Amino acid sequence: MKNLVYLLLLVATFSFGQEDKEEKEKLRIKELQESVNYTWDANKALSEKDFTNAEVDYRKAIAKSTENSAASYNLGNAYYSNESFNEAFTRYKQAGETATSKEDKHKAYHNMGNVFMKEKQYEKAVEAYKQALRNNPTDEETRYNLALAQEMLKKQQDEDKKNQDKDKDDKKDEDKKEGDNEDKNEGDQKDDKNKDQGDEGDKGDEKEDNKEGDGDKKEEEKKDPSKGDKPEDKKGEQQKRPSQLSKQQVQNLLEAMQNEEKKVQEKMDAQKVKGVKTRNEKDW
Repeated sequence: MKNLVYLLLLVATFSFGQEDKEEKEKLRIKELQESVNYTWDANKALSEKDFTNAEVDYRKAIAKSTENSAASYNLGNAYYSNESFNEAFTRYKQAGETATSKEDKHKAYHNMGNVFMKEKQYEKAVEAYKQALRNNPTDEETRYNLALAQEMLKKQQDEDKKNQDKDKDDKKDEDKKEGDNEDKNEGDQKDDKNKDQGDEGDKGDEKEDNKEGDGDKKEEEKKDPSKGDKPEDKKGEQQKRPSQLSKQQVQNLLEAMQNEEKKVQEKMDAQKVKGVKTRNEKDW
């Protein structure tokens, strides 16, 4: 009896689980169909160049079912045509992750490579095209794009290396120029210092010459007191005039001068006589 009850419960559970699974499958198919319908509507709007409504319907299709990789891929193409490359890449990446067939994955990665080419990200483009070829090795267009991306990558790397070498050379030239300027400045400072020392030497010589000149001037002033060079104070340079003398005083002064002159003359005559040799001997 217990076994019968257990068996009935097991059958009921299995039946309920089966029904739940069938319901989920029906819902999945329903949502996928609705997603496909939105995709058709979006494709129609896009063909009529109604990008706004096309974008709305593609987004509805993506929201309804993650299995509909075509909606993501087609929306990526719409963004790519409008040159909205970042948005296009996001949708291509989404399509590549949700696609179940190799062909759909191949197309998504191929177009990711095209986005990278537009952005001049050649290294990433090479990897995207390689991933596309892993899903479809026979696609000639992808092979061509891969070869082109590799060529552009090499040119980019060569250009980058050239620019780096140029930057290094410019840096060396700049450092050399700065070094030359420093040497020049040091040389100029030395020249200025030597010039200053020379000027000080000249000033010293000039001072010495001035001292000698001042000495000469003082000697001349001693000899000739009238040759002073200071005009500031002339009180001591003028002699007082003697007061007016009487006639008798003038006469007395003249007589005194004559007497003095006579005494001087007599003294000179006496010296002359004394110096003459006496001639007592014969003059042969």
